[in-house]
Amino acid sequence: MSEQPTIMAVYAHPDDEVFSAGGTLAKYARTCRVVLVSATRGELGEIRVPGSATPETLAEVREGELRESARILGIHEVRFLDYRDSGMAGTPGNQDARALVQADRAEAAGRLVALFRELRPRAVLTFEQTGGYGHPDHITVHELTTAAFDAAGADLRAARLFYSGFPRGMMRAFQEEARAAGVDLGGLGELDIERFGLPDDAVDAVIDVRDFIEQKLAAFQAHQTQFGDNEMMRTLPPELGRRLLEQEYYQQARGAPLPGPKPAHDLLAE
Repeated sequence: MSEQPTIMAVYAHPDDEVFSAGGTLAKYARTCRVVLVSATRGELGEIRVPGSATPETLAEVREGELRESARILGIHEVRFLDYRDSGMAGTPGNQDARALVQADRAEAAGRLVALFRELRPRAVLTFEQTGGYGHPDHITVHELTTAAFDAAGADLRAARLFYSGFPRGMMRAFQEEARAAGVDLGGLGELDIERFGLPDDAVDAVIDVRDFIEQKLAAFQAHQTQFGDNEMMRTLPPELGRRLLEQEYYQQARGAPLPGPKPAHDLLAE
């Protein structure tokens, strides 16, 4: 394993890894060492299955869910930065001194720099700048990972930094088709596409993950406290399901440009 290239994914909470890059991580886990870093344990998440956790045990339960999701996706190692979930924007959790958004930025970025220097990844994945839907922890992780990548300097000279997200044009079409089909997408259907996600022309790489859809779906279900037995992903009309699950999208932020025409299809291409 030590001779294989390493890919690191840095996200905020358990379950972010599936939404953001689940298929990509499963795909590269076949040929690379894949390390997942979670900034928090999701202490302020929901408990959708009664009895599956309490507010006091949710962090421990969600850590277990993350480790099971990682096992399903083939991820080789999980690390935590040990900050507390900040909760949604404008909620009391934002003010907790232990919250990620309250962390000293230099100290928090330093934890990532240490990991980068230890693991020497060839590619680092994290949120795009809007954090998908504006969650303060997502945006903070985006900023910390970018700062840490830059601070690691020569130790990452052969690496690339990628921001994961959904292109706005794709999501706009997805919402329109879902409404026309009478599909209730919940919060996903209400997302303001003009504010969040990746501009279409910012997409530098598209990874085909059709062969990993079942792993992605199983990893979603590992996060029972957050999704329960919600099978929306499985019951979407086929065209909608393909649009959401079969490809994952990245903007390249740092490192040697991917070769060939845009979009590229391999994050490690030379």
